[in-house]
Amino acid sequence: MSIFIHKDSRVVVQGVTGKEGAFWAKHMKDMGTQVVFGVTPGKEGQDVDGIPVYHSVRRGIKDHPADVAMLFVPPKFTKDAVFEALDAGIKKICSIPLHEAIQIRRAALSCGAMVVGGNTSGIISVGEAMLGTIPYWIDRVYKKGHVGVMTRSGSLTNEVTAEIVKGGFGVTTLIGVGGDPVPGTRFAELLPLYEADPDTHAVVIIGELGGTMEEEVAEAMEAKAFTKPLVAFMGGRTAPEGKRMGHAGAIVTGGRGTVKGKTEAIVKAGGKVAKRPSEVGALLKAFLG
Repeated sequence: MSIFIHKDSRVVVQGVTGKEGAFWAKHMKDMGTQVVFGVTPGKEGQDVDGIPVYHSVRRGIKDHPADVAMLFVPPKFTKDAVFEALDAGIKKICSIPLHEAIQIRRAALSCGAMVVGGNTSGIISVGEAMLGTIPYWIDRVYKKGHVGVMTRSGSLTNEVTAEIVKGGFGVTTLIGVGGDPVPGTRFAELLPLYEADPDTHAVVIIGELGGTMEEEVAEAMEAKAFTKPLVAFMGGRTAPEGKRMGHAGAIVTGGRGTVKGKTEAIVKAGGKVAKRPSEVGALLKAFLG
């Protein structure tokens, strides 16, 4: 069982004729993802690497049923593209650029949909399907196994996931939620999917300084809403205390958001926290043997 996407997921790529959209849609197909059609207004009738192109999601979905949307559109068009997918009935959306995040999140929640991103590297159910810009061909990083991964960081994802594989484990589904202040979907909202997945035996979260997503994970663990082993690594451990950092999500408010506070909350809830990526594999072994 995979989380969010799987080998039977039918994907529409919005912005498929652009440079990034065309490049990554081909890689998504090469991995085995079912990309059933693409969308670029004014380009209907064309195709990209065998993917038929339509003016809109609603027009394409009549010929090719789809249940997942992957967006490669400029930031100023992101909100309209998300709303177009929602209006066509698509409940799973992955978006790399982000614009008007609060409206997008509110709209998705109102119709029971899930938007992952913006500022995400994508989602991968290893060996089955992929959305976004994930280099799935690096097998020292993307090896199939039984550890779920949720990440806020693009730069740390490959490094930490490589340590999972080095420790003798592999990955079920990796989801990049993005590092922006208002993500479409938060860590704690994804935990029930991993909890319900029999193939996921443990979860690794790659967090960062700022925000409260990691504390929310600890709260879910304390409430027994998530009961599987959890290991965390958080970037920003050495950031000067009280200094505002440049990352969009690296904001500490009301005493919450510090790496120290996140670490204490996760450990208190029964999780383990790695001080450096190289410790992640050993901490998983301590849980799983």
